[in-house]
Amino acid sequence: MDFEGKTSIVTGGASGIGRGIALELARRGSNVVIADMNGEPANEIVAEIQAGGTQSHFFETDVSQQWSTDEMIEDALGEYFQLDVLVNNAGVGGATDFSKRETPSIEDWQATFDVNVYGIVNSIQSIESYMVERGYGKIVNIASIAGRYGRPGFASYAASKAAAINVSQAWAFKLAPHGINVNAVCPGLIWTPLWQRIAEWRKSTRAQNVGLNPREIFQRTVAEIVPLGREQTVEDVGNAVAFLASDRARSITGQALNVDGGIRHN
Repeated sequence: MDFEGKTSIVTGGASGIGRGIALELARRGSNVVIADMNGEPANEIVAEIQAGGTQSHFFETDVSQQWSTDEMIEDALGEYFQLDVLVNNAGVGGATDFSKRETPSIEDWQATFDVNVYGIVNSIQSIESYMVERGYGKIVNIASIAGRYGRPGFASYAASKAAAINVSQAWAFKLAPHGINVNAVCPGLIWTPLWQRIAEWRKSTRAQNVGLNPREIFQRTVAEIVPLGREQTVEDVGNAVAFLASDRARSITGQALNVDGGIRHN
C-alpha cells in the first residue's frame, strides 16, 4: 500500500471532502490525524478508520489560530513521532447569509480568508520546521476551480481559493530544496452541504429552477457545464490527493490539479 507506516493530517477531515480524503488515505495504509472543530463527526470518522485497521486520532483544531495549529502538530507528533503528509482541507463557503452573496461584508471577507487562506498558512508554518529538519514531506492544499476565475456572487470565496493556489506555489518554491512537495487540488462540482446551500439559494432566485429540489438543481448544473457530464465525488478528490501525497508524485510540486470533469483547462 502507498502509505503503509506513514501518518497524514487532514484539516477539516470530519465531514465532506475532508472525510473522503481521510478515508482514502487510511484505505491506502496511512494513519490519519483528524484536525477539526466538530468533535462528534470527527470521532465517528476516527472510529471508522480504526475499524479498518489503521490508527487515527482527533485533535480539536481552529486552523484560523496559529496557537491551535501549533498544538495540533505537537500533539500529533506525541502520538505518532513521524508526520509525512499534511492536507489543508478546512474551508468555509463565504458569506453566511446567501441573500448577501452579491455584497459580502468586510466581516464575511475576513471570516473566509481566516480559514481558507490563513488556515493553510498557519498549518504549514506549524509543521514546516519539522519537515525541513527531516528533509521530507508532502503538503496538499484543497483549493477550488472557483479560484481559477473571479465572478460576482462568490467573490470572497473565489478570491480565497485563488490565494490558496498562490500560497501553494509560493511554498513549493520555498520548500523544494528541502525535499518537500507542495501542491493544490481544485475540486469541481461535488454534492456537499455548501452546494446544497447554493442550490437552495438558486431555487429562490432563478425562475428556471421553480419546481426543482436542490439536488435536481445541482444535477442540472452538472449537465450544463461539466464536459464529462457527471458530478465529481469526494472519492475523486481523495484519489487525487493520495497521488500527490505519494512518492509516485515526487517530481511534481507547485501544481494545481483540477478535478472537475473538464470545466477548466488551466
